[in-house]
Amino acid sequence: MKLLRHRTTPDHPRTHRARRTTAVAAATTLLASSLVGIATTTVAPTAQATAPGAKNVTAVLFQWPWTSVARECTDSLGPDGYGYVQVSPPTDEPRLQDQWWTSYQPVSYTLNGKEGTRQQFADMVKTCNDAGVKVIVDTIVNHMSGTGSIGAGSVGGETFSKYDYPGLYSDGDFHSCRHDIANWGNKTEVQTCELVGLSDLDTGSDYVRGKIAGYLNDLLSLGVTGFRIDAAKHVNNADLQAIKAKLTNPNAYWAQEDISDATVPASDYYATGDVHDFAYASQLKSQFGSGQIKNLASFGPSWGILPSEHASVFVSNHDTERNGNSLSYKDGAAYTLANTFMLAYPDGSPSIQSGYAFTNADAGPAVDSTGHVKDAVCGENGWLCVHSQQPIVGMVGFHNAVGDAAVNSWWDDGDNQIAFGRGNKGFVVINHEGGALTHTFRTSLPAGTYCDVVSTDPKAASCDSSHTVTVGADGTFTATVPAQSALAIDVDSTTTGGGTTDPGDGGTDPGDGGSTTGGATVYYSTDKGWPAYDIHYQVGAGAWTTAPGVAMSAACTGWVSKTIDLGAATTLAATFNNGSGTWDNNGSKNYALKAGVSAVKDGVVTTTSPCAGSPGGGDTGTGTGDGTTAVTFAVTATTVFGQNVFVVGSTAALGSWDTSKAVALSSASYPVWKGIVSLPAGTTAEYKYVRKNADGSVAWESGANRTTTPSGSSVAVSDTWRN
Repeated sequence: MKLLRHRTTPDHPRTHRARRTTAVAAATTLLASSLVGIATTTVAPTAQATAPGAKNVTAVLFQWPWTSVARECTDSLGPDGYGYVQVSPPTDEPRLQDQWWTSYQPVSYTLNGKEGTRQQFADMVKTCNDAGVKVIVDTIVNHMSGTGSIGAGSVGGETFSKYDYPGLYSDGDFHSCRHDIANWGNKTEVQTCELVGLSDLDTGSDYVRGKIAGYLNDLLSLGVTGFRIDAAKHVNNADLQAIKAKLTNPNAYWAQEDISDATVPASDYYATGDVHDFAYASQLKSQFGSGQIKNLASFGPSWGILPSEHASVFVSNHDTERNGNSLSYKDGAAYTLANTFMLAYPDGSPSIQSGYAFTNADAGPAVDSTGHVKDAVCGENGWLCVHSQQPIVGMVGFHNAVGDAAVNSWWDDGDNQIAFGRGNKGFVVINHEGGALTHTFRTSLPAGTYCDVVSTDPKAASCDSSHTVTVGADGTFTATVPAQSALAIDVDSTTTGGGTTDPGDGGTDPGDGGSTTGGATVYYSTDKGWPAYDIHYQVGAGAWTTAPGVAMSAACTGWVSKTIDLGAATTLAATFNNGSGTWDNNGSKNYALKAGVSAVKDGVVTTTSPCAGSPGGGDTGTGTGDGTTAVTFAVTATTVFGQNVFVVGSTAALGSWDTSKAVALSSASYPVWKGIVSLPAGTTAEYKYVRKNADGSVAWESGANRTTTPSGSSVAVSDTWRN
């Protein structure tokens, strides 16, 4: 029979913009009415893979080959602010060239599918991580291949039959129910019988659990951050928890596919990780389809969507864009505006579906004569690149800028024009009507001139007066928003003042004459036994440092420390990380720290140094008295908007010559950039300065490596950038 994929569970150079394609319109049907009664029982949130304040938007590069994903991480996803990329299942699969769903029928756990080889996959993961983009892998644990794939052969040349996968599984490793699910109201049948002919693994078997965990651990060893668990609804959550407990990093991010219903509610899976919110997509289709978006003023759990802290949200995914249960790229402006709303409104962890155009819902991507997917070049071979269209990219930046600020200043026209603010961080207007909208909006934003991130890149020269709005001292602005379009402004996208900060500068705008309060020395207990300790922090209202963070140095027995230049700020927010995805984020709240000394242990912050001879409260960045010296690096360097200056060098505290771990310097005394780093006293360290551009590229200063041999409690070096 013809085997279909199951229907029951269903951050580059800005010059690339010209190659991006736009979608065309065609509506699809609503999700089944059974979604209305979704269970929303609240349980304690589980540890997540992201720290509060970190970038949490995922680009789903559906069916993209690994070499193309790697290029996109460097050229687009990293610079555009995406925190994650989700890639398709990397396992070997049946070679049926005209379908996409073969990727969801593993025949072995070798990483040799139609998207590329194991080495290409490993190279892609490293490249994406280097670009600051973490990798989530779409993972199949419920089943192997199905009836319709018998005799097809595999992309990687594996031999297999429905219940026999040599060297991996044999007949006894599958559930004894060898027929398709018939009674969807019977939980046991839903989770032990077959899903449209797919051989259903006995995930209650410790042997099977071990094999699945071995596959996931292999992916983790290659640098993967987390997993999308396909068809999680069809696996008992106790089995998933047992598998996750076998991982080398049991705190790895985990998002589960379950169309919640009374038989298998989403709340069954909250203890294991996030859950995909299909009702969220359905409700957005309803409002941006034939409804009225003014109704979204009350959007939340009362609509039957999942609690925000457990929800992985999307406007469409690879199933729903094909089966009509959500909007899709074919809905044109409605689809773009729904994604705009998702990225502007605070709910869950958002994902952007980015695949290829199709007319046949089963059709796979373009492949070559060997069965491997062709290079994903935007605008060619059907590749859509939704993730890098300007309205979406602009809203990813908006989402990152507003963080967890609350919704305020809601306005609507009683129909399909809405506007709302996100605290004093941003403001968005959505016009889903046939005519232009001209209105004076009241916001909580600081006065200033802001770039509309929907219509243009705020870092590009094209952000001229035709793409800006001016917020007055009273917080109002007047703007005209074209039909079926949007406008969004945020504090990271200003062209003049407004009291905002430059991304990453940790202080005030260059040349503003702001005062300097000094530094903060942060100690963190090593009683967790982590192999490494990083601090991920935000100075004042500035940008967060790149995750997982900046290396902390040994301070004294049981403690590591990091001294941070606060510039004109008096506070910082921080989380801590082991460098491999395990976070201490203070129960999903940032640690709120102040200038001087902060010592963090077991979630408690004190202001007394834990190391003998270290500075007391109110210190502004002197030595620790434990064999290290606080070195103040100061370099005179001119920059353009979007550039920042870093110091990198030969020691771990200076990033070990890895520019992704370089220490950010503050521009509070521009054109002098300053930063404080604790270095081992009496030991010579080599260093140089680098500029990081808005697109993620790095420029090194010229000349030989500089050196410093620090001694005493503190020392300062004063340099000038070498062109």
